[in-house]
Amino acid sequence: MTAGAAWRVLPASLAGALKHRRELAERQRLAERLVDGDASLWRSPEEAATRLGWLQLPKTMEQEAPALREFATEIATEGVRDVVVMGMGGSSLAPEVFERLLGGQPGRPRLTVLDSTHPALVRAHLEAFPPASSLYVVASKSGTTIETLSFLRTFWDQAADAGAGRRFVAITDPESALASLAGERGFRRLFLAPPDVGGRYSALSPFGLVPAALIGVDPRVLLTAAQAMLEQPEEAVDLGLLLGEAVLAGRDKLTFFADAELEPILPWIEQLLAESTGKRGTGLVPVFGEPDGVVYGPDRLFVRLSLAGKAPSGWSGDEQLVAAGHPCAELQWPDVGVVGAEMMRWEIAAAVAGAVLGVQPFDQPDVDLAKRLARAAMGDRAGPGADDPLTVDADDPVALQAAMGPWLEGAAAGDYIALQAFLPPAEEVLTSIGMLRSNLAATGLPTTLGFGPRFLHSTGQLHKGGPEGVFCLQLIDRGGEDLEVPEAGFGYRELIDAQALGDARALAKRGRRVLRVWLGD
Repeated sequence: MTAGAAWRVLPASLAGALKHRRELAERQRLAERLVDGDASLWRSPEEAATRLGWLQLPKTMEQEAPALREFATEIATEGVRDVVVMGMGGSSLAPEVFERLLGGQPGRPRLTVLDSTHPALVRAHLEAFPPASSLYVVASKSGTTIETLSFLRTFWDQAADAGAGRRFVAITDPESALASLAGERGFRRLFLAPPDVGGRYSALSPFGLVPAALIGVDPRVLLTAAQAMLEQPEEAVDLGLLLGEAVLAGRDKLTFFADAELEPILPWIEQLLAESTGKRGTGLVPVFGEPDGVVYGPDRLFVRLSLAGKAPSGWSGDEQLVAAGHPCAELQWPDVGVVGAEMMRWEIAAAVAGAVLGVQPFDQPDVDLAKRLARAAMGDRAGPGADDPLTVDADDPVALQAAMGPWLEGAAAGDYIALQAFLPPAEEVLTSIGMLRSNLAATGLPTTLGFGPRFLHSTGQLHKGGPEGVFCLQLIDRGGEDLEVPEAGFGYRELIDAQALGDARALAKRGRRVLRVWLGD
């Protein structure tokens, strides 16, 4: 059984536009053509054609399921207590969803994701997950992701005296640099992913299924549910039509509420939608985790994810939202076990929304700019230059207050604030950022939150290529002991500082408003 749209209330103007879009989609046989992998639905069809393998995953990966279950049983019987997935973006977000929704099964290891280059967080993972009781899963589609390779070198160095090779598994594309490295170093296993599946559409590929199997989730269950959604894609297609038409109507702030049990899937949906649609000056801006008391403007579309038979949780004033003319929809899950179907639903919806908006949902043209500028900033001990976005010190409240006004000057309805925290997501940090979001609510603008460099592989494309009205507030600390990356010639502090500065420069090159705030130790 899959989830369903329990209710949907739309203002007349959006309902009318959606009706016309549905009629057009029916005449164009959009659902049938999408399932058949017709690349002509999107801009740059030649490129799109090379990224449609995700539509075949429920069938092609089914034959791999028995081997994945066998490997997972082998690992569990050896007493491995922890699986550490080292990856970024699509390589890490789906495993995290599976752990938080379906993990904790008896006799199976726990799963932790490492996707931050903050030295304090890397050091904490080194201490918490020793090689004697851990399995390290190194996941990178390209095999050249600097964060992932840095983690590999760091944990390899720690495991050198514990038969390092047997403690490592790689997931990557065929013939990638990581595939070669796994062979050279004698990794325990190398799982090759289909090269025609992009990172954010890879949840049902080895990038998601290997970690899922390791924690005791049967890959066949995920794949069967996804195949059922593909065989009856009408609701998923309709969701995509709604998302696209909402953006065209100026309601691009897709605001989520979810029952607590379903909140873990929101960051995965955020990456999928932001990176798929956020380009050519348009796109969906996923919003969740805002504080209470926010005043919602006419740029909102609301979606609630709920569990059947459960009282609403976190859904603030739906009757008032409907009365105020906001479009609202609910997707109801019978249980968390339908997550495979829901991932396919949102993948179809993202692809359809891209077709409506006239964008290529499978590329990320603005992501590489930040990577290039981060590489350029490596080794630059001078730090930010005179032409860089303004950097102020949080210890100087006068200067900080003076900087906030010019930074927000010109902000208007329809804009939003992106909080970009190059910090470890510790509880006290989350609490402080929650207070900050509450204060920024006085601007009347929606706020989003991303932790760096994680968000560079999820919402980074949206910030640079999506709607222009984004005000980026970068939060950076400079305390704590550094941690050197073995074999690399640099440390994690240098790396994360360069990533923050590189992204700030990339945002400025795209005309975005950026303010950088240095925090204390």
